[in-house]
Amino acid sequence: MVALFFVLGVALLVLGYFTYGHLVARWLGVDNARPTPAHTIHDDPEMGKDPTVRYDYAPARAAVLFGHHFSSIAGAGPIAGPIIAAAAFGWLPVALWIVLGSVLIGGVQDLASLVASVRNRARSIGEISRRYLSPLGYRLMLAFIYLTLLYVTVVFLDLTSSTFTKSGGVASSSVMYIVLAVIFGILVVRRGLPLWLGSVCFVPLVFAGIWAGQQLPMDPRALGIGRPEIFWDIVLLSYCFVASVLPVWLLLQPRDYLSSFLLFGCLLGGLAGILAGALSGGLPSAGLPALGSLSDPHLGALLPALFITVACGASSGFHTLVASGTTAKQLDREAHALPVAYGGMLLEGVLALIALVAVVLVGTGGGEPTVIFSQGMGSFLGALGLDPSLGAAFGLLAVSTFLLTTLDTCTRLGRYVFEELTHLRGPLARYLATGVTLAIPAVFVMVPFTDSAGKPVAPWKIIWPVFGATNQLLGGLALLVVVLWLRDKKRRLWYVAAPCVFMVCMTLWSLGAMVLSQRFATVVRVLALVLSLLAVAVTVEVIRALRQPVGGESGSEDGKPRLG
Repeated sequence: MVALFFVLGVALLVLGYFTYGHLVARWLGVDNARPTPAHTIHDDPEMGKDPTVRYDYAPARAAVLFGHHFSSIAGAGPIAGPIIAAAAFGWLPVALWIVLGSVLIGGVQDLASLVASVRNRARSIGEISRRYLSPLGYRLMLAFIYLTLLYVTVVFLDLTSSTFTKSGGVASSSVMYIVLAVIFGILVVRRGLPLWLGSVCFVPLVFAGIWAGQQLPMDPRALGIGRPEIFWDIVLLSYCFVASVLPVWLLLQPRDYLSSFLLFGCLLGGLAGILAGALSGGLPSAGLPALGSLSDPHLGALLPALFITVACGASSGFHTLVASGTTAKQLDREAHALPVAYGGMLLEGVLALIALVAVVLVGTGGGEPTVIFSQGMGSFLGALGLDPSLGAAFGLLAVSTFLLTTLDTCTRLGRYVFEELTHLRGPLARYLATGVTLAIPAVFVMVPFTDSAGKPVAPWKIIWPVFGATNQLLGGLALLVVVLWLRDKKRRLWYVAAPCVFMVCMTLWSLGAMVLSQRFATVVRVLALVLSLLAVAVTVEVIRALRQPVGGESGSEDGKPRLG
């Protein structure tokens, strides 16, 4: 039964791309005649004097940019969210939300955010809000975005550290893959190696690294380090710092391009394994029901908990930060926005469906979502005749790739926002802003947390409830900014306004329930209250802006002449 729904869900996502996705692109006025900021700013002699332009602006080929965007947005969310929600509410509500949310809300949000950013000189959603909101509203919006980025960093840092601690082979493979990415970037960008030839040479090496990592596992305990998770936290924080300040061509673009092959391999392997297993009867179910309880003691009621637990697999505010942060600065042509943003969201929906089938197959067993997903991948690839243990290692490496790429992209985005908040400029701003952005997550993951029974608990599990709500609320607030932009340009906006109202209402409802409920930790309830107040204040500012007279078209939206 679940395999049938999986096939149907994938088919609906593909249909949604070629129908609704193309409609949304047309309504947004996607136009290749407009030069993108990756060209107008990167090639501007005056702007070229700013060193940050060299580090952040660079037109990328569509395949390379898709790899970056998809790798950045596909973090733990589309894996952990569906697994957690399915265990609580059953797999059917989760499957419906993944498909409908991706097509009608998540894809629209991602595409609209990217187009709005490109039309505003690749400014972030927070910076775009400055044009329409009061100075106070603008500051509140940036503060909300910055807090969200800190949450994302904490969750993904802790999950990555946990993955490396559990599997030294995955840690070794990840290190090899990063080294390969740097060499690939230098050869392709600086030495003129054709992309196709580099791909033929380096992609097999990345996959070979899966096997090599299992032969040479990295275990800090062998060096006498008693707490390997702390060791990995420090290593990952150092990596994020370096990755955030390096030029995008040196690590971010080549790493994400190569990682996309891992992610595509994971998706294709999952798809083929599920189909093969369903046809052969080799995928026995763990008995997870289609419909579970309407209320969970940890998550709360199905409505609204479902819509904030399954975040990145259906809709995610973090996606808008990636789209309007790093992706907009690398978009070569406006037509690439549809496959990169809308297509990337729908492909993440496919990943969420694969995670859903994994938990139906494996069950929860009290394990972490990353482990459940890797075990599911082992079963899927086993149905294709491959070694299940190697398949599970491949699944874990794919998860760690999702986490790593999102983690350092999040750090870079946090640096952007901090620089905007403080008006820091100059060569040293990158280092100071990055250091400050990583300081709070560093403290958070080093502090031991315990549950109500006094047992140690991972920081990501403490943060997850408020992380999901914050992430979704950021998506709603980003859509509010897009609504203001579309209204100012006198374009139709109902297809953005409807998802906006839905997401803001669901997430404020959820945050309010967290504040009032005693089942959540005190830190979660305090954070939920602060974020609710920030969100309400921003919403009020947006309503005030909507009551102002409508502006008009002023020629080119990015301030540059049209081509052709």
